Order: sequence, then structure tokens, then C-alpha cells
Amino acid sequence: MIPVTEFRNLAEQNSKFRLLKPWWDVFSEYLCVAMIMIGVFGCTLQLSQDKIACLPSHVTSPTPEVIDCSYIQTYRENKTSQHTPVAPMNPIIQEVFGRKNNLDINQYVFVNHYCYERFVHWYAKYFPYLVVIHTMIFVIASSFWFKFPGTSSKIDLFVTILGKCFDSPWTTRALSEVSEERREEKLVSWRRTTMSKDPTDQQEDEETIGLLCSSPVKPDPESQSTLSVLGKTEGEQAKALFEKVKKFRTHVEEADILYVMYVLQTSLKVVKFLLIIIYTAVLVPNIEIVVRCYVPPELTGFDIYCCNDNKAHLFSKLSYCYICFVGVYGLLCIYSLYWLFHRPLKEYSFEQIRLETGINDIPDVKNDFAFLLHLVDQYDALYSKRFAVFLSEVSESRLRQLNLNYEWTGKKLRSCLSKNASNRLELHLITLPGLPDTVFEIPEVESLKLEQVKNVTIPPSVAKLDSLQELALIYCPAKLQLPALNHLKEHLKVLRLSFESLEEVPLWMHTLRGLEELHLTGPLTSEVSRSATLDSLRELKALRTLTLRSKLTKIPANVGDVALQLQRLCIVNEGVKLQAFSSLKKLTNLVTLELVGCELERIPSAVFSLNNLQELDLKENKLTTVEEILSLQHCRRLVKLQLWHNKITYIPDHISKLHSLEILNLSWNKLRKLPSRLCYCTKLRHLDVSHNQLTSLPPEVGILQGLQFFSAAFNSLETLPEELFSCKRLKTLALGNNCLSYLSSRVASLAQLAHLDIKGNRLDSLPLELGESLPLINSGLIVEKSLLDLLRCTEQAG
Repeated sequence: MIPVTEFRNLAEQNSKFRLLKPWWDVFSEYLCVAMIMIGVFGCTLQLSQDKIACLPSHVTSPTPEVIDCSYIQTYRENKTSQHTPVAPMNPIIQEVFGRKNNLDINQYVFVNHYCYERFVHWYAKYFPYLVVIHTMIFVIASSFWFKFPGTSSKIDLFVTILGKCFDSPWTTRALSEVSEERREEKLVSWRRTTMSKDPTDQQEDEETIGLLCSSPVKPDPESQSTLSVLGKTEGEQAKALFEKVKKFRTHVEEADILYVMYVLQTSLKVVKFLLIIIYTAVLVPNIEIVVRCYVPPELTGFDIYCCNDNKAHLFSKLSYCYICFVGVYGLLCIYSLYWLFHRPLKEYSFEQIRLETGINDIPDVKNDFAFLLHLVDQYDALYSKRFAVFLSEVSESRLRQLNLNYEWTGKKLRSCLSKNASNRLELHLITLPGLPDTVFEIPEVESLKLEQVKNVTIPPSVAKLDSLQELALIYCPAKLQLPALNHLKEHLKVLRLSFESLEEVPLWMHTLRGLEELHLTGPLTSEVSRSATLDSLRELKALRTLTLRSKLTKIPANVGDVALQLQRLCIVNEGVKLQAFSSLKKLTNLVTLELVGCELERIPSAVFSLNNLQELDLKENKLTTVEEILSLQHCRRLVKLQLWHNKITYIPDHISKLHSLEILNLSWNKLRKLPSRLCYCTKLRHLDVSHNQLTSLPPEVGILQGLQFFSAAFNSLETLPEELFSCKRLKTLALGNNCLSYLSSRVASLAQLAHLDIKGNRLDSLPLELGESLPLINSGLIVEKSLLDLLRCTEQAG
């Protein structure tokens, strides 16, 4: 037996798929119910009542076909008439008599069954069964695409998603927000149109506007309550719906199997309808009330029987009724085909919905996705309108923003604040799906750093960050709304951009007239066109510092746009050789120049024309000699020279011409000795020659009386000149990782020495005089623990 729960599940599925059943399919279902009732009623009659009743004919003929059961009655009447002489109408017809065999009941039962099986037309016998079979075929054909493996999964998923989208609180909120925005836009446009009118007309319009504000254009209380109660859980559910809709759209737009299957099953129903109409109309007359039957005369003595089909009259009426139902059903199927081929159902435009909702970015869809939406429109167009909310990127971005605000509260953001390298209070956000609005509720932020944050649009509320001076966008393209741009034009001082292609550089960057520092990291030439580069920098009137981390072959020409005010230029070239330096000559006010990783083999001559240059950094190049260092004497203000991380083997004597030099960094080179003339740069206060191959230091080092920092660590020094300890202003002395076996006791005479590194040498002991400098031993002395313990033991013994 079939359990009742199966029928209940079937009813639930039918109610679930009602969204995809247009009115003609629903009407067809009712017709199928009526036709199945006709079939069941006919089958019941066929099984519960006697099928046929036969009586013998008392006349016979060698040709039984001439015997008509309706003629027998006429023949009997003529024979018994007293006024008319009896004469047979046909001389070959003769009267017969029955034979007694004591089986009256059984023989006539046999005759009834025999005549029913042999002489009743098959259509009269099987009509109700045919009705049931045909109706079941119609039912199966109507719902076949709901069960076919290639379509059922798509349909089930679509109906499930559609229902969730329809009931989602986010749908109501999105539509309510849009309607509110459209209402405000209408009010603004209305006010604009009334500005040019007469005062009397303006007064009337103001009254109208007042009425409009209190009219039903406002959201109803239900929508307002929905807006207020939409919480984090609903937001996460709506976010999941957006992902499901995207994946479903990608899945169903690839093919049109749903459309093809619906066309095929509708075409099958039309063919079936035509077949039923044709053969039923032909065979219905064969349902006869009186049937002539021929039985072998050996059984009863009679050979011709006249039989009455008990259900023929009712079956005849049911068949005509069935033809009417099938006719209407067929017309619906033909209309369905007309609808399928007359309209472009493989394309669905949301143009009308875009006009109604105001969500302008809803994309049009095609193939099976479009066909499903066309079917839904036949049920209720409101479903498509609410479903379209989850196709909009604007709606998704609003939801993403809402979820971000729930997750990143002001308290959580404040816990991420820290000081950056510029000593500014920085908020660093990494790999977020968007920029939380709660960021603009922390006015103490001085630096905002966004790294790999998606879909960033800086709103006007950035004006709330009164202390914001620095903005860093690390692989994070950002858009600015106009009020936000106007605010940043005046207040932003530092901008750091990292990008993967030149097209990602925002155009609004070139309008920041208050910008003082600009740091760019990424390819500064387009891969599509090698001639493409940055736009003009003329609007950056306040720019003082420019950093370019890229792979340049020449200094960009647009650097000349800020030549008059630029004071610091830093180019980090990542190992690509920089060849053209003509633009440098325009930077007459340049104070600091850094050419890092530019594969330089000599100091560019364009540097020597920078009269105001104070700092020059040539880190990580391929300098082997610096003979042209003599020309640096034209840079009379040069106080800092960094030649570290190169391959310099010697320093020429004319380095002494750099009289104003205060800081010199020669570390990480291949120097074997230092020229004594170097010590005639008497203004040196910082000298770093660490990580070289020095074996000794010139005695003239004692001339550097202003020296405060000296590092010769990681060399091969075996001895130190005594003159080194006459540099009384030394505060830091780094001699670690050398080959020193002795340290002069004069080191204790360096009264200002606060940091001494002698770790990694061959010392057996430390001078006893060091023990008198307790601050140095406690915090500034870097040496092996065994030597320090030995010094303390010696002091205690003394």
C-alpha cells in the first residue's frame, strides 16, 4: 500500500513549484482532474455493473449480416397482425426455435461474455481506461521538467533561492531605502523648479510639498520596523544569498535546457491532443446500445443474438464530454506554444524594474535564467522585483557595508591603533571586503592605511577625521565622492600608493593641492603603451617629497612639473639600470636625493649641478670607484653622503674637498684601507665603515674631533690607533667582529661614550679603567659575558 505521507509530499512539491506554473498550466491541471474523474467513473462502472445482456433472434438467414435487431421487431409486428396477410419481407429469412439442454442460465451467461468479447467494439470496452491513460500522460508531460535530472536541480535551487530572496529582510530594506532616496530626489527637483516661479505660486507649491512630506510616500511602519531590527544574522544570511544568486546565475546562463525541455513537453502534449481528438472523433460512433452477435447454433439452437450494452449510452455521453475537455486542454497547449515562440523568452530585461525601484545597475539575464523569470512573472511580477535586489552590485555593496559596520565596531578599530614610522597614530586595515563606516567615528586617527581592501569608496564623512594627514592605499584602488575629495584637497599631507598597473593610479591623486609627500610603488609605465606614464603633477603645488619605487629606465619627465618646490626625490629602482638623468637638472631646489638599486656604475654627472643638495644616498648600486667624487665639491651644502651596499674598493684622496660633509656611510663595500685624507673632512660627526675588509685605520682619525658615531665593525682590524681615543666627543663606538687582541685603556677617557661594541674579537681581558664607567658597563657595553665577569672579579680583588 502507498502511505498517505507520499501524497502529502506530492502536494507540498506542487505548492512549491506553483511559482513556475503560468495560468494555462494551472488551468490544465484542473482539466486533468476533471478528465481523470471521467476515467475513474467509467472504470468504476465497467467493473461494478453487468457488461452486456443478450437475447436470441427468432429469425435467421444464411447471411447473418442482413439480420438487423431493429428489423426483428417490425417482422414480429407484421406476423401477428390480423388485418394484413402475413408474408416475410425477405424470403431467405426463416424462423428458428431453441434447443432444450437444461443449462438455461449458464448458456446465456456464456453467450453474454462471448458476445461482449467478440462483437462489442474495443473502444466501447476500453474507453474509460484510455481516458485514465491519456490523462496520466498529460499529467506526466506537464511536470516532466520538474523531475528530469538535468532540470530538476536547477528548478529546485531557483525556487528555494527565490523564496529566500522574497522573504529576506534585506530585500525590504533595500527597496525602502531606494524609495526614500527617490522621494528625496523628487522633493529636491520640485524645489528647484519652484525657485523661478512667482511668490504666490511658490507658496502654493510649498503647501503641496508639505502635503507630500506627510503623504503615503513615506515608508510604512512595517518597513521602518524592518530597517530597525535588521541585525547581524540577517545581514550574514543576505550576504550568503548574494553568493548563491551569483553562482546560480553563472550555472543557468550557460545553456537553455529548461527552455528546450518545456518546449518539448508542450509539443508532446499538442501532438497527444491532436491524436486523441482525431481517433476519438472517429471511434465514438462505435459505442452502440444494441449490438448484433453471431453464436454457433449448436449451443442453444439460435445463431443470431441481439445484445444491449448497458453502459453504451453513458459512455457515449462521457466520451463527448471528454472530447470537450481535451479540446480545451489542447487549445491551452497551443497557446502555450504561441507564448513560447512569440516572445523572446531567452532574454529578460529588468528595465521596468530599474525604473520602479531606482536600482540602476541590475543586469539583464539570458537563457534559462531569463526563462525562469518570465515564468515567475506569469505568477506575480513582485517576485522578480524583489529577486532583482540580489543581482545589484550597489545593493550588495550596501549590505557588505552594513555587515562591516556590525563586525568592525568603533571599539574594535580603536584597539588596532598604533604609531607608525612617522610617529603618527595609524589605523591599519588589511584584506577587508570594504571600508567600515565606523572608521570615520574615530577622530584621533592621523594615518589611515588600507591594504588589499576591496571596493573602497571614501564618503563625505571622512571630514569627521579632523586629524587625518596621511593616507596609504596598498594594492587598494579607491574612489572618492566629491565632498570627500574637496576635504582631502585641503587636509591630506601624505599619500602612499601601491599598485599593480598604471591604470590603478587614481586620477583624483593629481588634484590634491595640499599634498606634501607622495610615495608611489608599482609600474610607472603602462604595459599596453610604453609611452604612457603618470599624468601631470602641476596641481600638486605643495609637494615637497616624491618617492618612486618602480623599474624605471629614466626619471619621469613629469617630475619636472614640481621642480621648483620639490625638496626630496627618492627612486628605488629594484635592480633595473637607470640611464637618463636629464630631468634632475631641473630640480634646482632639491635637498635630498636617493637613487637606490639603480645599477649605477658611477655617480651621475647631473647630481653635481644640484647646488642646494644636502643629502645624497646611492645605496645598492654597482659603484666600484668614486673618482668623480671630486665634483661633489660643487654641492657646497652636501652634509650627508651614503655610498653603502656597493662594491667600492678604495676612496680617492680628494674626498677631503668635501669640507661640509658631516655624515659618511661607506659600509657594506670592499674597502681594504681608508685614505688618510678622509680624516681632513673635519666636520664629520658620523662615520660608518663597517662590513668592509679593513685591516687598519689611519692615525689621522684623531683629527676628527667632532666625531660622535664611528663604526668599523665586521672588518679585519688587528689594532687600533691610539689617536682614535682622542676623539673626545664619541658617543658610539662599534668595533665588534674584528681581530682585536688588545684594547687601549684610553677608551675610558672617552667621557661621552654611551655605547661600546667590542664583541666578537680576540680580547683576553678588558682595561681596568672601564670598570670606573658604571653607566657604560651597565647599559652600553656589548662584550662577551666572560670578559665582563673577569673585569668585575679583578675590580673586587683590587
